[in-house]
Amino acid sequence: MFSEIVTATVITFVVMMLGLPLLLGILKGFCFFTTVQEASCKVYVLFGKVIGTIAEPGLHLLPLKIGPHVLLVRFFGKVHTLDMRLDQRYLRSRAVNSEEGTPMGIGVWYEKRITDPVAYLFENSDPEGSLRANVTNTTVRSLSNMPLDDMLQDRHMMSREVRSEVSPKSEQWGYELGSVYIRKVHFRDAGMIHQIEQKVVNRLTQVTSAIRQAGDNQVDIIKSAADREASIEFAKAHAVRPRLVGETLKNIGEDPEVLAILFEILEAEKLINSDGQIILLPDGAATDVLKALETSR
Repeated sequence: MFSEIVTATVITFVVMMLGLPLLLGILKGFCFFTTVQEASCKVYVLFGKVIGTIAEPGLHLLPLKIGPHVLLVRFFGKVHTLDMRLDQRYLRSRAVNSEEGTPMGIGVWYEKRITDPVAYLFENSDPEGSLRANVTNTTVRSLSNMPLDDMLQDRHMMSREVRSEVSPKSEQWGYELGSVYIRKVHFRDAGMIHQIEQKVVNRLTQVTSAIRQAGDNQVDIIKSAADREASIEFAKAHAVRPRLVGETLKNIGEDPEVLAILFEILEAEKLINSDGQIILLPDGAATDVLKALETSR
């Protein structure tokens, strides 16, 4: 009895492990049910005709959703699975010419999303390539012969102009065009780029020299003003010195003893600073020397 229960349990487990996935695979292969992921869509075509479109995420029983004839899609039709998420593309360096004839390159960034799965599949054999070509052609046609200043500065206006022309055609192909932005505008001629770089370098050199010269001139002005102020103060000092010295000598001259001592000090200072030779004689020898000099004369 126990062995029969174990055998039945093992058989049931094996059938459930192997038979259930196989059964679900067969039912799904015959389009009895399907699961739709988030931001995706499935289009069912039978005998070249669209019989149903399912864009709601979740589990769907197709005979109840579309009809019993959906079971024939496996043999006489096709199931298309589309990604409905927002997609982004960047077209690099589309060639245009400015009004002045300057060869320019424009990078266009745009967003797109599938809104009509049936139109996306059957209105155009290559809707993504057609949209890319349409954006390129519109960019070249709309932005050519624009003034160079506007092309380098006003990107918002250029983005709106491209989007307004591309959106109606993209809707016919099942696309919804989102944001369009002119991301990059650049020069395509290498020689012109080199000339512009050289002009910029020359201009920076001129500006640097002008700033340096203005700084030197300012320093010279400040130095001249300082020298003038110093000269005025020194002139005032030279003018005041004789008066101060004269007043001091006048005060000294009022006392004869102080005046005599001052002149002796000045005379001694002159003798010390002079190059003359000083002969020192003992006391009493000066009279004999003077007599000898007088006799020799």
